[in-house]
Formats: sequence, C-alpha cells, structure tokens
Amino acid sequence: MELYQFSSTTVLLLLAAFYGGTYLITTFIKKEQEDTDAFMVSNHSVGFGMGAASMTATWIWAASFYAAATSGYTYGVSGPLHYGLWGALMILFIYPFGRRFRALAPRAHTLGEVIHARHGSSSQLILAFSNLLGSIISLMVNFTAAGALVSVLSPLSFQTGVMIAGVGVLSYTLWSGFRASVLTDFAQLIALMAIAVVIIPAVLFAMGGPAEVMNGFDNLTAEQANLFSTDAILHQGAPYFVAVLAYAIGNQTISQRLFAVNEKHIKPTFLTATLGYGAIVIGLGMIGLMALSNGVEPLDGDMNNLIPQMVSSYLPPVFIGLFFILVIGSLSSTADSDLSALSAIIMADVYGKNIAKGKACPKRMLFIGRLTMVVATMLGIIFASFSLDILVMLVFVGALWGAIVFPVIASCFWNRVTNLAFTSSVIAALIMFCVARFELLEMTGAVAMMFELLASIGGGVVIGLMAFGFLGRHIGFIAGIISGLALMYFSTSFLREYTVLLSSLVAYGVSTLVCVVVSLLDNQKFDFELIKQRVGNYDDCSEHAGPAAVQPTHLAKES
Repeated sequence: MELYQFSSTTVLLLLAAFYGGTYLITTFIKKEQEDTDAFMVSNHSVGFGMGAASMTATWIWAASFYAAATSGYTYGVSGPLHYGLWGALMILFIYPFGRRFRALAPRAHTLGEVIHARHGSSSQLILAFSNLLGSIISLMVNFTAAGALVSVLSPLSFQTGVMIAGVGVLSYTLWSGFRASVLTDFAQLIALMAIAVVIIPAVLFAMGGPAEVMNGFDNLTAEQANLFSTDAILHQGAPYFVAVLAYAIGNQTISQRLFAVNEKHIKPTFLTATLGYGAIVIGLGMIGLMALSNGVEPLDGDMNNLIPQMVSSYLPPVFIGLFFILVIGSLSSTADSDLSALSAIIMADVYGKNIAKGKACPKRMLFIGRLTMVVATMLGIIFASFSLDILVMLVFVGALWGAIVFPVIASCFWNRVTNLAFTSSVIAALIMFCVARFELLEMTGAVAMMFELLASIGGGVVIGLMAFGFLGRHIGFIAGIISGLALMYFSTSFLREYTVLLSSLVAYGVSTLVCVVVSLLDNQKFDFELIKQRVGNYDDCSEHAGPAAVQPTHLAKES
C-alpha cells in the first residue's frame, strides 16, 4: 500500500495557515482591560451557541479520531458504537450534577473551588492534582496525534509535528485564555463538521463502496462481526463507560464550561453537545472498521497511524489536505482547553485559595496563568515524544479519576461528608486501584474474590449515580443496590480476568465505602449556603471587601 505524502513545504504552509488564521480570530477579543474572571470562565456569560460548540469541539479531540478508529479496528462492528455512544452519554450525564454544582457556587471557576469551600485545602488539592495530571496527559495525547499525522503525511519527523502543534496552540491561547478557547472552538467545530461529512463517505467509496466493505466482513472474527460482542463489551465498552463517567466529573475542561455558560442555557448546551459528539465520533470510528474489513495493517504496527494511513492511501491530495486540517483542528480545540483548564487550576485552586488565602491579586493571577500555559506546553511536548498508545492512556486516566467521583458528588448533596472522609476515601481508592491495575497481589483465591466484591459495589455505584442524576434519589438507591447484587452474583471468579475493568470498578467501590463509613462516624452537618458565600469573582474581590460581591464585569465579545 503506497502512502501519499505532501512536501514539507506544503505541510508547513497548511499548519501556518491554520494557526495563523486561528490567531487572527482571537484578535476580535477585547484586550484593553485585563480581566481575571474573563480569562478563566468568560465572566460566566457564554451563550448557547458558543457553549454547545465549545463543549462539542473540546470533547471531539485527537482521541476521537485515533482511539475511535483503533476501537473499530480492534473490536469490529461494535467498537465505534462503544466509543461514541458512551462518550456522548457522559456529556449528558454531566448535566444533572452540573446544575447542582452551579447552584451551589454560581461564580466558581473550578470544581476545586467548590470543594475548597466545602472541605478545605486538602480535599481541594487532591482534586486539583488529579486534574493537573489528567490535563497534562490530554495535552500529551493531542500533541502525539499531531506528531503521528505530520510524520505519516509528510517527510517531516514526529517530533517536528509535536513542536509545531504545541507552539501553535500556545500562540493563540496565551493572551486571552478561556475566551480564546471558546471563540476558536466555534470556528473549529464548523470546519470539523463540514469536512467530516465529506471525508468519511469519500473513504468508503474509495474502498469500493458499501458492498465491497460488507464483502470484507468475511475477514472478521466471529466476535468482531457480532454487534453485541462480549469481548468488545468487557475489554472496551465497559471500561470506557466507567472511565468516561469519571471524566465527566473530574475533568476541569468540562466543569470550566459548566461554570462559563449562562445558567439559562446549561440544559440545551449539554443536550446539543451530546448529539453532536455521538454522530461525528461514531462516523469517524467506522474508518477503523473499514480498515479491518479491507485487511489493512497499521503502518509500523502503530495504531496511531491508522486513520492518516487510510486517508493517505485512498483519497486524492485535496481530500488529504482537508483531513489534515480536520485533525489539527480537533486536537487544537482540546489542547487549548487543556491549557485553559491548567491555568485556571493553578490560578484559582493553588494560588487563589492556598497561597493568597482569598486575597489574590488579579494581575498576578493572570501572570501565573500564562506562565502555567508555557510550562504545560513544554511538558506536553516532552511527554508526547514517548508516543504512547492513546486508548490505553484514556482508560488509565479515567480509572484514576474514578476514585474522586463519589466523594465529589456526595460532598455536594450530603451534608454529612467530612474532609477526612473525602481525603481518606480517595487515597484508599487510588491504592486499591493500583494494586488491582498492576496486579501487585496475585488475583487468585480469596484476594481475587475480595477485589471482585469491591468491583461489584463499584458497578452498583456507577449505575446508581446515573439513575440518581436523572431519576432522583430513591430510584438511584434501588438501581445501585440491584446492580451491585447482580454483579456480585455474575462476576465471581469471572471479573478477575479483565484487569482494566476490575481496577476501574474497584476505585469506585472503595472510595464509596470509605467515604460513607468515615462520614457516618462524624455527626457534624454542613450548611451548603456557605459555599456561595465563600466562592466569588476575583476581580470583584479586588474592589470589594466581601468575597461574594458581584458586579457587572467586562465581557468578552464572543460572550
């Protein structure tokens, strides 16, 4: 199979045109008055169109191309559905809990600020650290995708692609922060949707059309041809379902948009993003299925090369150029969100609440935020040079975040949760997760049975939380208990064979058990009204004595 490649000059010109155009878009943002709150959450006033586009573009990132295609290539017909459907559902899942977070702290910038007002520094810093780790890994994933794309479609090296993507994203995000991310997301999503509608059918018909692809299904194994493949569910669907649930609660790029969108538009924003994400990503995953049915082998055995390889092999240069812009746009929209998220965490969670102790200087915060973006970009570029498997990284980070899901949600709904309960539950869950994930103890006999029981509880927690979010407390309790008991019956001597799923569910189960038990040992009750009083806008705080004072603020044009 011959791969088409652009010249180095052509690729450099395409990259310069994309990042140059993106930078020009950000010049429409008002810059005559520096505003810390606008830099972090666009003054909580992002409208429906901008909000939905930004949420969709952020969620459709490099992994949506590469990991979705890997899923389709590995697991067959059900792979793209497991990736796209569960990812879309988790955007919807954010909505019911997001309303609660926003009601408790309408002027928050990070979820960590809510936890700080609820528990104090230790719990907040645990959440902040997990977000820092996740966003750095996300940057690494997106820069890795850029390097893979450039190295396959041009003579340029992998490292060159990584460097250009890192510098390009930093160039247009550095000054305006979250405002630049939201504004460019809108333009990037329009281009992404328009190009995807052309690229996916083009690859299909270049391979001979639907009939030819269907004939290639003879090359699939019985499991790959089965829409309800047990192998796909246990190795891909279930672990990803659990991982993305954790992303919904633990990812600052998502909660940042939750706090930025105008409160009146939260529901339509998340509903629209759910539909948009699912439709686009399932379609992109089908390219991996096409490759599988046609017997295509990934270049150099690297799954990250699969989609660039398919496009390069089957499409003419014009379509390849469109695809190049498509992927660069998708990874850039998420990378700039990661930079904005990282800067907000350092500005608000680390400096604002712990170093400045609520007496933050807005100008100093802006400097710290921009410095964070520079350092984060450097780290992302360095880590991307390792060229790790994207799908594996996604599931691993999601499982780590699973340790904080129940403590965060419980802290915002149950007044008995204490700081000790939060911190101890997360630490215990991370320890048990690592034991199961890396098999530090041999998973046999009584040890395996114990972990399977903990995982069963974790599975009940996942189902219970989802039911609770959409259907209420009573239905949530019933669904969680029934699911947990069913898993205890069916998973014994079975779940130990699926390490990724087992360890992910163990994180949920352990954090829930420890959080509930430690909370019940203490009789103190928290007044949730205190959160609103303790979390406010930083620019307002610099001019008013009360931290919750609110006044009209300088809005960015895109709001």
